[in-house]
Amino acid sequence: MAVYAKTRKRLLIDLLHENGICISYDRVLEVSALLGESVVNQYVESDASQKCLDINNYDKSMCSMYFQRYKNCRKYWHGIMVQRRRDGVRPDMPTAAEREEMLTALGGKPY
Repeated sequence: MAVYAKTRKRLLIDLLHENGICISYDRVLEVSALLGESVVNQYVESDASQKCLDINNYDKSMCSMYFQRYKNCRKYWHGIMVQRRRDGVRPDMPTAAEREEMLTALGGKPY
């Protein structure tokens, strides 16, 4: 991932993969996309925390519920990711559509 982040060169990633040094270029793109989706999902909860702080003049005691929600969000999706990895399901992190479907089936956010 570091080589990809630095160079963005498919040829280099393919060469390294052929020599058993790194994962395939397609897997690099998949992991990169999953990380991006995960960050966006956590950003929603993080953004709510930040807005609360702004409204309450940065009094953290007034925003503990938002901080807890953010922690629970991260913990929940990390648990899903770990379980999928154990079960051999790819991608590790469910796609945005799968996450929406999971949340709907649960009747909303479990965090």
